[in-house]
Amino acid sequence: MLKTRELAQYLVEKRKTLDFSKPSYFVERQDSEEIRQRILSISYSDWKKMGFSKGTLHYMKKNAEADKPFTLNTHVRERLEMWEGCKLWFKGQLC
Repeated sequence: MLKTRELAQYLVEKRKTLDFSKPSYFVERQDSEEIRQRILSISYSDWKKMGFSKGTLHYMKKNAEADKPFTLNTHVRERLEMWEGCKLWFKGQLC
């Protein structure tokens, strides 16, 4: 979008120079290998015991198995963090 604007300004002679270099972008990925493994290790029954939707976990696992990048909503990311804290609780131990 910025390069389009720059070209338009050059064509109407508002700019004297035109720069065709690519701007550098940095995007932080949310789908690290650790997150993928964490999602795949969660059992449906334990996820359901925590009061969460089976469908949400199904699609999270589907995305984790795929070799494509994916994003997680904030509330889902919080659930994954909560899952780590509650794993011992399911084994009969307190966190």
